[in-house]
Parts: sequence; C-alpha cells; structure tokens
Amino acid sequence: MNIRSLLLGSAAALAAASGAQAADAIVAAEPEPLEYVRICDAYGAGYFFIPGTETCLKIGGRVRTEGEWYDAYNPSSKNGTLWHTRAELSIDTATDTEYGPLKTNTVYRWDWQEGGTTSTKLLWANISLAGFTVGKLDSQYNLYMGYAGNVINDDVVYDGPKELNQFTYKYDAGNGFTAVISLEDSNSSADTSSYGGAWQTGKANHYAPDVVAGAGYKAGAWTLRVIGGYDSIVEEGAVKARIDADFGDFKAFLMGGWNTDGDKLNKYAGSYLNTNRAACPTNGADCGWGDWAFWTGASYQLTPKLQANAQVAYTDSKIFAATANVAWRPVKDLLIEPEVSYTDWDAADQDQWAGVLRFERKF
Repeated sequence: MNIRSLLLGSAAALAAASGAQAADAIVAAEPEPLEYVRICDAYGAGYFFIPGTETCLKIGGRVRTEGEWYDAYNPSSKNGTLWHTRAELSIDTATDTEYGPLKTNTVYRWDWQEGGTTSTKLLWANISLAGFTVGKLDSQYNLYMGYAGNVINDDVVYDGPKELNQFTYKYDAGNGFTAVISLEDSNSSADTSSYGGAWQTGKANHYAPDVVAGAGYKAGAWTLRVIGGYDSIVEEGAVKARIDADFGDFKAFLMGGWNTDGDKLNKYAGSYLNTNRAACPTNGADCGWGDWAFWTGASYQLTPKLQANAQVAYTDSKIFAATANVAWRPVKDLLIEPEVSYTDWDAADQDQWAGVLRFERKF
C-alpha cells in the first residue's frame, strides 16, 4: 500500500467517526431561570413578594424577658419577685387591588412565667381593605388614641379594653383629619355578667355590640383626638380627649376621661381590680375612675441611644399612679429599660412601689 492510499483511508475513517459522534452527541438542557426574592417596598420596609405571587409578606416579632418586683396594678398581690419571658411572631401580608391594598395582620404570643405558668394566644388576626378592618385587635378606644404614655406600666389607671373582635371603618382625609367608627364584641353573648363579673349584673343572651367612635386632627407639632365608647350591657360609656405635642427630642401628652356614671364600672371606664374586694372595699367602682380620670406624660431624648420617660395619672376615685423609666438602646433593635412605679388607692388605704427591668429584642 502506498502513502497516498494510506492517507485517503485515514481521512475516510476520521470522517466516519466524526459523523457517528455527531449523531450521538448529548445536548445539555437550558438551565431553569433563577427566581430571586423580590423586594416589595410599596407597603413599607421589610416586605417581599412571595415567589410566584403578587402578594407581599413581612415577618417580624420580638423576644422579651423582664424581672418584676411587686405589682403596680394590685396592692394585694403576693408576688415579691417575678420573672417573665415573652415571644411574639407577627405575619403581615398585602396585595394591591382596585380598592387599594388588601392586608392581613396576625400576631401570635407565647408567655412563660416563673413557676412554670405558660400561656399561648392569638393576639391579633384581622383583614383590612379600603379603610375597613374586621377581626381581632385592640379596641379602637385605645388603638386610635395611641394608648397612654411611653412607659411599661402606662395603664395602671385603666384606659380601655384590648384584644377583641371588631368591625371598624377609619377615614383619613389626607390633610391631618381622621375619624373612626367601630362595632366591637361585647364578649357577653351567653353571659349573665357584664363588665367585671363580681360587681355588675348584666343581661343574659345579650345581642348588641359595643360602639366606639372618634375623630382627630394633626397640624404641625400638635395632634388632638377625641373618642367615645358605649358599653351596651351596662348601658353606660366614657369619653376620652387627648392632645399631643411633638417637638423632636421632647414629646408630651395630656389625656382626660369622663365616665357617664361614676358609680358604675363599664368597659370604657373600668378597672383591673374590679374583682378584688380587698382593694375595692365598697364596690367595684372604688377601683374605677369615678366621674373622671386624667393621664399626662413626657419623653425626652437625652442622647441618640438614651431616652427618659415619665407618666402620672389620677382619678376622681382618688387613685394616683406615677411611673418613670429610662430606655437605653445600646444597639439597633435592642432595648434595656429599668422602670419604677408608685400607686396609691385611697379607697382601700393601700399603696405600692413596684419595679421592672426589661430586655427586649425586636426583629
């Protein structure tokens, strides 16, 4: 065989091999596109789109642990020292609709008390759209008004109910004026007791909800709000008015309340001690407001990480409550807060000093 025949044979063999390899080649599939979590900033910080949907989700919460010495709410308490730990998980969703954002707000709470006492609850769970809210959250009598002062024991003098089902409409004019009306669960559909149980006699199989209505206006550093609540079982109610001033580092408020019948407790002018006969020697109203109550307080930002807060409250029934604390935030989202409170119940001729040391981390 000459060289020319050898070269032609080799070329033919290579061509055949190349054709066979081309026929057997494996074609790699195109990779699936990665779907990254997208930020959803239309509803505020922390929201992101649930992959594959147009619903935005935000997850947050807090872990809190605190030591408590005596009880600012109850002079008959036997707890000298109590250690309390709490965890909360909040889940918020929002979706854009032709009527505005459709939102949900859910908060779960777990508590551990010294001595092994534990509790778990669905704190809030509600749906909102176009100014309407339905479900469980704190009464608008408190929520709309901003509660009381910036202290832990802010409601030793009772300022209203919390954690109830409601159907609420809130109006915001966009110029500083807002208004709210709410039908709220009386928590009494099959009860024979009204507010407080031990001191009041209510109506069995009650069917009417409680009603809360209020309005407010904000202009510059000043905010004025008024709200009223009607307890449909006791058939009495209360009105609160509040003015806030915000001058940056210094903030202050004054809030007053009027009870439609000072000789009775109702859900909106009540007491945390209405079942305690040692502290309420004559009747439950001794631990309520009487005809009126007021709260005032202030906060001052001492440094970027340290704030001082104080609050004083007093009632027509001669309950006096004073609280002061400092809130230290050594790093972002961490709070260390020591607080001291003094309460005097004139009707019971008792008083109480109490303290709290709180550590709280939000996320």
